[in-house]
Amino acid sequence: MDSVDRALLDALRANARATFAELAREVGLSAPAVHERVGKLEAAGIITGYHAAVAPESLGYSMSALVGVFLSDTADEDAVAEQIAAIGAVEDCWFVAGEESFVVKVRVPDIGGLERAIRDLSKLDGVSRTRSTVVLSTRFEGRVQSARPSAENAL
Repeated sequence: MDSVDRALLDALRANARATFAELAREVGLSAPAVHERVGKLEAAGIITGYHAAVAPESLGYSMSALVGVFLSDTADEDAVAEQIAAIGAVEDCWFVAGEESFVVKVRVPDIGGLERAIRDLSKLDGVSRTRSTVVLSTRFEGRVQSARPSAENAL
């Protein structure tokens, strides 16, 4: 991946709906060259998809929480991860270093939904307990560093 690929990634993260012609103007290539590079970035798994960002509140999901999932000594992490993926309220799941094995983000309509999500997580085979933190407000979310390496980004 060279500096042009990094510039393309930055441009696409800023506007995933940009046309190849718009991207070409931004990075100084022809539209067909940009099309080819984007295709290669997709084929290499660097670009993993395009999506519409939707405000969860507009869909009725006004509450979110981070739930730490603690596993029993004999639990199979992969099996637990598969079970977690089947819970509709779970939006994100991270396997982490620390006391808990997983941290999941759940989005629910209300406190009753949070209670159900926690109960569902607690019932999974291999889960010994959970610890929840309710999100009061989101200051920012989904921020990704620039694709261009710099001393500032390395800190």
